[in-house]
This record gives sequence, structure tokens and C-alpha cells, in this order.
Amino acid sequence: MEKRELLYSGKAKSVYTTDDPDYMVLEFRNDTSAFDGKKVEQLDRKGRINNLFNAFIMQKLSDAGIPTHFEKLLSDNEALVKKLDMIPLECVVRNLAAGSLVRRLGVEEGKELNPPTFELFLKNDALGDPMVNESHAATFGWASEAQIARMKELTFKVNEILKQMFLDGDMLLVDYKLEFGVFNGEVTLGDEFSPDGCRLWDKNTREKMDKDRFRQGLGGVVEGYEEAARRLGMDI
Repeated sequence: MEKRELLYSGKAKSVYTTDDPDYMVLEFRNDTSAFDGKKVEQLDRKGRINNLFNAFIMQKLSDAGIPTHFEKLLSDNEALVKKLDMIPLECVVRNLAAGSLVRRLGVEEGKELNPPTFELFLKNDALGDPMVNESHAATFGWASEAQIARMKELTFKVNEILKQMFLDGDMLLVDYKLEFGVFNGEVTLGDEFSPDGCRLWDKNTREKMDKDRFRQGLGGVVEGYEEAARRLGMDI
């Protein structure tokens, strides 16, 4: 598979075309950003650990029957993925209260949410990725009702799989976001699953092991990611 032209460069990843129109190369960079790009830094090893972390999680999800765009690792910071027709929505599941939920609703951080909540956000940097509902998504044509139902079903199935996996590593999966697209007519998990897009806490101390370490200036960002990977049994 030949890597060709740069198709898109986001906040932390770059996407390249290949000689096969159905596949792309996803490059994980060391760039780290928060607050809609207002805080940006380069963190050594971050691209590598996110690439390896994502590959590990995507493979576990694929083995459990979740359709994903991940095909294989190409290098320490590159992966081969299917080219999806992306749906411009983020699906967010929250198992514990944290982040924007605490700010919006005034609930205590760490409160267990039973059942877990499901939220949709429109992917639009100019608008600050606003929260939307399923009616908005269908009315404005961002996704069909069938696609929304499938994304919701898959998002909760991912939760069942990963909550236990992280718990086995003495970690709490606080919340996470997923993005989906369509490949050959099938709703398919895309983008990435790494500590950049989820919250992970130590089960006993509730120490943060995710991007909140960067957002909140706690330091040890990459070290937190690597510790989470080791607890999952990854060889990093």
C-alpha cells in the first residue's frame, strides 16, 4: 500500500491518501491541543502511544464484533484505515460525572451515572462542537434515524466491552467519545480511541490518566497514557 498525498491535517492527526481509494494512512502526531486549539504543545512519544493504544483498542472491539475502520499498524505512528464517509457527530457516553457535564448541570465530579448517559455533539469547530439531540441530527440531515440508532447501539456495546477491560486494569472508564462513518453501506467506527478522547481514572486513587492532565496542567501526560497502556497489557 503506497502512502500518497496529505488529505487532511487535524489537531493531532494527519490523513493521507493511498493507491487504493478505499484506504487511507492515519498519522498520529505529537501535537497536543485543548480548549479548541487555544492551548497547544508538542509532547514527545505522544503520537506513538496514541497510535499503539488505538490499534490495541480497535482490535479488541473488532474481535468483539464492532465494525471499525482500523486495518493494521504501519509504523510507530501510522496506521492503515478504511476510508469512511464520516458522519459529523460525536457520540459521548458518560459513566461518571466529569468535564462539561459537571459544568452544565452542577453535579459533583465522580458521581456514578446509572444508567450511563448518551449525548450527541455536532463536529463543528467554529461553533465549539455544540451539543445536539437526535431530532436535530435527523432534521438537519447529519445522519438518518437508522444511522443514529445504530451509532447509539454500537456506542453502548463499546461501553460494555471497555468498562470491564479497563476495570480489569484497575481503571475507571469515566467517559469517551466515538465518531462513526459509513463504509460499503455499514455504519463503522472511525477516528481513534485513545486517552485523548476518553477519561480514565485510577480505580483506587482516582488519579487522572488521560488528556485532563494536559488540560489542567497536571504534567506527566504521556506517562499517564503509557501507564494506562501497560495496565491493559500492552507491550510499549
